[in-house]
Amino acid sequence: MATDTPDLRQIAELVELVQASDSIELKVTVPEQSHRSAIRALGADPLEAQIRQVFFFDTPDLKLQEAGVVVRARRIQGGDHDSTVKLRPVVPDELPSAVRKAPTFTVEVDVLPGGFVCSGAFKSTVGPNAVREAVGGDRPLRKLFSKEQRAFYEAHAPQGVAIDDLATLGPIFVLKLKMNPEAFGRKLVGEMWLYPDGSRIVELSTKCLPGEGVKTAKALRAYLEGIGIEVTGDQRTKTKTALEFFSAELRD
Repeated sequence: MATDTPDLRQIAELVELVQASDSIELKVTVPEQSHRSAIRALGADPLEAQIRQVFFFDTPDLKLQEAGVVVRARRIQGGDHDSTVKLRPVVPDELPSAVRKAPTFTVEVDVLPGGFVCSGAFKSTVGPNAVREAVGGDRPLRKLFSKEQRAFYEAHAPQGVAIDDLATLGPIFVLKLKMNPEAFGRKLVGEMWLYPDGSRIVELSTKCLPGEGVKTAKALRAYLEGIGIEVTGDQRTKTKTALEFFSAELRD
């Protein structure tokens, strides 16, 4: 992860990662005091948002997070439910060829104000009742994941931490809204993550291809500043916040 003021080495690292990735996702966290004004400025209608239920799986002391491994399952209103095994950070050129070429594996660079991280992830579609049954104890957790996902997990998870032994952290309720602001000229995605203690994270993001990152980042910043949305300040990450919240709950 880069610092708030990237040096030349970090800039070179970012350029190299982007060139070897499949896509770039530019993300901005909206300060909590600006949530309502941002929704108005974007002209967003919460009733058009898709409801998602997100579950993470880790040990109570977050051994997977420490190893850079994220294990997740999602229930998605009106869409296919899915599971993901993700590793971050990764260096794309150092991944095994079989992994890098797998059709369900993607490499993406997430860029936030002041930082970036490259991740590699296997994603799989699961049945409509699979997630509920797994988190409810009626299905082994490993059944949510494909053979490729399990192999990727075993290659990077701490020794002795089996998938079926992981604790369920969640769920987090998420509202996801896709927008196409004319002034921006490309798709913008808004997500509101609702935590059980009443706190919220609102994130705005857009994706682009490698080679379009600088141009798209400048356009995103200009658009958001133009409608009065702050793009600096504390950039809270959704996953880290969720894991730490539920880890503390499990320990208590």
